Amino acid sequence: MKRSTIVAAGAVTLLAASPAAAINTYNAQPAPERTEVGAYLALWDTTGDGVPDRFDWRCSGTMVDDDTFLTAAHCTDGSPAGTRTFVSLEEDVQSLLDEHADLSPSAQADLFLANGWVVEGDPHQDARYPGPASDTADIAVVDFAGRDFTPADIWDFTPATLPTAGQLDRVGGTTLARAPWTVVGYGTAEAQNGPGGHTHPGGGVRLKASEGFNALTKSWVRLSINESKGYGGACYGDSGGPNFVTVAGQQVLAGTTITGDVPCKATNVVYRLDTAPARAFLAPFVTLR
Repeated sequence: MKRSTIVAAGAVTLLAASPAAAINTYNAQPAPERTEVGAYLALWDTTGDGVPDRFDWRCSGTMVDDDTFLTAAHCTDGSPAGTRTFVSLEEDVQSLLDEHADLSPSAQADLFLANGWVVEGDPHQDARYPGPASDTADIAVVDFAGRDFTPADIWDFTPATLPTAGQLDRVGGTTLARAPWTVVGYGTAEAQNGPGGHTHPGGGVRLKASEGFNALTKSWVRLSINESKGYGGACYGDSGGPNFVTVAGQQVLAGTTITGDVPCKATNVVYRLDTAPARAFLAPFVTLR
């Protein structure tokens, strides 16, 4: 770990987001090796009085180079004025939040910065968001290029490999159906029944699960998260997180988690990263293959 750089230099700054999909409890495993996958956190004002009153993880995402964190536009969209955005590549963000829950949200954020548990960045989302259902343009990045510190100054990781243009189309559905798929994220568990209805417990810890290929459309990959087939999948808080596929011996970040069924037990719907619109958005931030 490279914490000394940021700890010795003092604090940095931050921004914001909102929640969506998580990794189910069934067929899920810890993912300590997925050091390129992180949590998207925010410090924001929920009451409109100008005082930040919440500091929390909101979504998931992936480092695609040393200073670019890929996530979903619905994580960055609509943040109140003054919201600050942070990224953490810590494996267990929730335990750190719980340990320091006695602090004010602003004090928590300052502590996380000083200890090298988060880095502040600048969010950018696709200007087309929200687009039509055929292509919602639900893609965003947190950029650290203009900041004093990047995640690479604190954590050791190898950035994820993005697909080439049209790669999933060239591979084709038959091969994609045979290929191993893996989802990673910090989200909550699938729906749990209780006296008050469904709840989604947990979250804030990096987990992974296997998925199964279902369908490929112009902008989307549909993946099965059916427990009976040995799969797990995404839920609330996993939005923006990666879905990897291994083809020809190479693991590729095929798409980002966007949505699925409400109980998080059937389908994960993933935004493709090999399409022309997705690549056009990413091109200013990362070198594409």
